[in-house]
Amino acid sequence: MTDKIEKLRRLMRKHNIQAYLIPGSDPHQSEYVPELWRRRAFITGFTGSAGDALVTMKNAGLWTDSRYYLQAEQELRSTGFTLFRWGLPGVPSWQEWAARNLKPGEILGLDPQLISHRDYAKLKKELAAKSVRLRPVTANLVDVIWRDQPAASAGPVTVLAEKYAGESVCSKLDRLRQKMVAEGADAHILSQLDAIAWLFNIRGSDVPFNPVTIAYAIITRKKALLFVVGEKVSPEVRAVLKQDVNFRGYADFPACLHGLAKAKQRVWLDEASVSQWVVSSLAGAELAFKPSPVILAKAVKNASEIMGSGQAHRRDGAAMVKFLCWLEKAVPKGGVTELSAARKLEEIRRRQPRFKGLSFQTISSYGSHGAVVHYEVTPETDIPLKPKGIYLIDSGSQYLDATTDITRTVCLGRPTAEQRDRFTRVLKGVINLARTSFPQGTSGPQLDVLARRALWERGLNYGHGTGHGIGAFLNVHEGPQGIAPARGFGIGLEPGMILSIEPGYYKEEEYGLRVENLALVVKDPDRTSETSPFYTFETLTLCPIELRLLNKDLLTKDEVSWLNAYHRRVRKELTPLLEKDEAAWLKKATQPI
Repeated sequence: MTDKIEKLRRLMRKHNIQAYLIPGSDPHQSEYVPELWRRRAFITGFTGSAGDALVTMKNAGLWTDSRYYLQAEQELRSTGFTLFRWGLPGVPSWQEWAARNLKPGEILGLDPQLISHRDYAKLKKELAAKSVRLRPVTANLVDVIWRDQPAASAGPVTVLAEKYAGESVCSKLDRLRQKMVAEGADAHILSQLDAIAWLFNIRGSDVPFNPVTIAYAIITRKKALLFVVGEKVSPEVRAVLKQDVNFRGYADFPACLHGLAKAKQRVWLDEASVSQWVVSSLAGAELAFKPSPVILAKAVKNASEIMGSGQAHRRDGAAMVKFLCWLEKAVPKGGVTELSAARKLEEIRRRQPRFKGLSFQTISSYGSHGAVVHYEVTPETDIPLKPKGIYLIDSGSQYLDATTDITRTVCLGRPTAEQRDRFTRVLKGVINLARTSFPQGTSGPQLDVLARRALWERGLNYGHGTGHGIGAFLNVHEGPQGIAPARGFGIGLEPGMILSIEPGYYKEEEYGLRVENLALVVKDPDRTSETSPFYTFETLTLCPIELRLLNKDLLTKDEVSWLNAYHRRVRKELTPLLEKDEAAWLKKATQPI
């Protein structure tokens, strides 16, 4: 790995730059990126979904958040990269570190396709304050040294039937164009892959676990241009979309940007998602920076998407029950490992109607591995499950009608008093947030404390966010909404939004605890008045919560009532989908407390 750093430094000298940024993103500012653009993983060895690397002539650092502290520590050994733990007191961001360590007159280079315009402008200002310059480098330097870089995916574009999408492409484009007229925009550019997939009712397989296709889009008052590798679009797909969509080659996108600039068009851009390269390519055009209306429209699910989510969660819940029933019987017999358990769950899910794949790599973690928040089991790290300790499984599926994401913690033996205390406090966080009612305009960060309060009472906390938005047969992580201390500000939660509720507790080198349900924002009829709408959550996920880890004495009467009511609903909705022995297991797992 250090050899890669030295090759990169030779290129840096050639380009006369003293530092080079390797972000974890791609030209579309994706969280999860296609194999060919996993440059940060190639240069550092760190495979987590969040993190950026910075290389100078003397140092190399990797910055990631609390979900990946332990994983990064393990993967960065002997690589030449130093781990910087984002979010810990006294740990500088890579931007702060660069400003401190580069001398006046020195240059930080980056690929302008891999940074949003908003972040580029902010970084440029921060570095200028220290007399450090920022230089876009057109050729990506990691690509130059990556000899066996994977080829781009050739996965075909498919059309999502309107019965699942719930709205036609024509209707979505009309809504967008109405917003464009109101803003006085001649064109609107989309680069986020899930936003493009949603707008055009298409799906793909270019990114693992995310049913999207690599594309750009330009929507004008009269045309909708979709830039995608032509070979991926069949005549059948073209025929279905021909009334609304003009297909162009992916490589034709730069020329069309220059055309907009030459015509001095007023172009609407989302500065948080559009790359600096796109902005630079539009030099000469009139640019209007404002959040894309597509992002919010996608987040607020329509009636068909909501109905599909309910149906998918019943099927997915049945799959989870089948798995948990199997697990309880199989572990004492021996031979079950983290990997084999994950494969068993996938095998069960594959038998469910409308299954299209997993929504992310299953986190199947036993014992101390559970403390690694985003642990990824490999043949090298795989360990057997034993009839003792705690097992945590975080998993999800892509179905034609929805995306699911669920975490359950399983007690495989006699729990300690500490484990029961911590788990119950985590569950109290789930219940408190699920039961809350809040006025219109409330954003996720305002609600986050409700999931943490019971842990805070004992001086405990968790480093990750409490909840993220989720797509409809799209990305498992979706914005702009979120429930976290620092994500989702200014984005009021609206009916139709789906979010996860997933507090946790992690004891390093010992165990991890997390409960995750997905919930739909709905109107609260009991508290809404004519002048003040109130909203609440409707839980979508259907699966038992581990009763053997509970300390009932820590639960209030209302919390006990919520848990018993939830388990009654789980039992009622899932029993018809189960075999006789599975139904018997479910009855026991959901008994009133």
